[in-house]
Amino acid sequence: MKSLWNLVKDTSAQPEGKGKIIALMNQKGGVGKTTMAFNLAHALKSEGHKVLCIDMDPQFNFSSLFGVNPQGRAHIHHLLVNSVKELKPLHTTDLLDEVITRTSVGIDIIPAGQELSGFELTVAGIQSPRQLVLNKFIKKYNLRSMYDYIIIDGPPTLGLLVVNILCAVDGVLYPFVPDSFSQQGLKNIQQVLEDIREMEICDVPVNLGYIPNLFDQRRKQVKADFEKIESELGGGKVFTPFTNKVQFTKAQAQRKSVFEFQHNDFKDIQEQFLTMARFVQAELRQ
Repeated sequence: MKSLWNLVKDTSAQPEGKGKIIALMNQKGGVGKTTMAFNLAHALKSEGHKVLCIDMDPQFNFSSLFGVNPQGRAHIHHLLVNSVKELKPLHTTDLLDEVITRTSVGIDIIPAGQELSGFELTVAGIQSPRQLVLNKFIKKYNLRSMYDYIIIDGPPTLGLLVVNILCAVDGVLYPFVPDSFSQQGLKNIQQVLEDIREMEICDVPVNLGYIPNLFDQRRKQVKADFEKIESELGGGKVFTPFTNKVQFTKAQAQRKSVFEFQHNDFKDIQEQFLTMARFVQAELRQ
């Protein structure tokens, strides 16, 4: 990871807006990261907050959950490129208001697209800090003043996109499933954070906690793996595990959040997300 750093710390003034930015991260895919981000955004919306979602994964699953197909249209990659003066030859005429999609559920989203996979190569030659492109984009458009919460879904990888996310957010939630691969993914992200801290590129985001997902307590091995991972996690709350419920499957199949169902069997999972949202609000107010 050291090759990613330019030894520059962002010392620019913080924007006037008080909105908070949260990312959901794990280097391991298949842990429910996007689903957690989607439902957390709805939980915050149900609490009366104005919410923006930013999809930073080239696979654009977060965008798809909101019913947005970014193919053939501008997305976050174009806005990031447009925000870098040195990349003027690559600028497009796309404006922020044209890229933000205002969904029927009252949550705005800036979608991702496949071009985002070339972000690292696109910014490779610029002189300004490559790790702070997303941060500067958010400041340029003063998005913190426009929204109470900004939820970012990151890619299940390590690289410049992940570093940009970590340098732009106030706090991070870490979804995981109880297995060794997921645990290693968490360790890899923690190492990136340690590199950021050592290089003093930006302030390290708050650890908002770990979200166990797809937890089947009937299986002894799952329970044992969870207890082992829980004992080794440091510096963050461990939320009540999300079991592999049919409610998740039903909601995802219809591209809906769990809050869009009125059935009693969705009440428990809705309360789990509301508890998470309220905890995040309290932590970031401190």
